[in-house]
Amino acid sequence: MKIDERKVLSEFYPSGKRATTPHLVDVSPGLFVMVDGQGDPNTSERYMEAIGMIYAVSYGAKFASKALGNDYAVMPMEGLWWSDDIDAFEEERRDEWLWTLMIRHPDVAGEELLRKAVEQAAAKGKLTEKQASEVRIERFDEGLAVQALHIGPYDSEGPLIAQMHEWAIGEGFKLRDKHHEIYLGDPRRTAPEKLKTILRQPVEKA
Repeated sequence: MKIDERKVLSEFYPSGKRATTPHLVDVSPGLFVMVDGQGDPNTSERYMEAIGMIYAVSYGAKFASKALGNDYAVMPMEGLWWSDDIDAFEEERRDEWLWTLMIRHPDVAGEELLRKAVEQAAAKGKLTEKQASEVRIERFDEGLAVQALHIGPYDSEGPLIAQMHEWAIGEGFKLRDKHHEIYLGDPRRTAPEKLKTILRQPVEKA
């Protein structure tokens, strides 16, 4: 039986309209393939390179795990976003944006298999030696966060993000760590107005 973590962890990866209002989640830790970078996601070559890197490793790991009898669905791509200068976000200075692209994997895959998938991707020429050294396999523990589903173009997320922050503060929380996005739609195949993106902001009690 194929493992589908989106169904197992449906609370953290919702796609229905009921999830479009801000709500609190306590995200369970997970094992991720990660690549870091900087720049405007619309124009940065590094951004496109990073997408190719995490998918090359993730699909290699999936097929290696399937061969061992543990098949699973590859999860959607996620991104952590931040800047050393908070004004860079508010002023849309996207060249200064820092990000981590990542894909979650079930525990049946395991760190050892994921690291071998990096080596195999490099051996098959899907990653350069430098790229292979830049892929991180890490357990990410996000914990408590406010979350909402955005439906529409990526550039129109601003009002919902502001609503999430206002809701969290009104509920007695303060914001922490990095803005988090989970991309449920493929912008190459989906009309901008139909794109679905989970927005998540870690919080803690004020």
